[in-house]
Amino acid sequence: MKAEVMKPLVLPKLPDRNPVKRTIVCEPELNRALEEYALLYRETYGEAEPVDTLIPFMLSAFLARDRAFLIFRKGRAMQAGSDPGNDSSSGHHRRRGRRGVEPEGAPSSS
Repeated sequence: MKAEVMKPLVLPKLPDRNPVKRTIVCEPELNRALEEYALLYRETYGEAEPVDTLIPFMLSAFLARDRAFLIFRKGRAMQAGSDPGNDSSSGHHRRRGRRGVEPEGAPSSS
């Protein structure tokens, strides 16, 4: 009797969903800039969000666009044998374009 080979699920294993709390200390100028950003966010979208809520999204957007970091991370993932273009730990699938990265909002070629 043959052992049945299971096909992988369409849904990948869910990423770690346990938030990690970090505490940061900001210089007064950075704090003012963050408050102004929250004000601009409210004016742009019509909804107020506290700075503490915006910061993780701001950091994620920054890291997703930092080319040196993306190259570094891709190299580490290749050394570890994983596929950095399909980072299931973040819950997002990255689109590939010129040099491997397209900015968010870019039209998909697929």
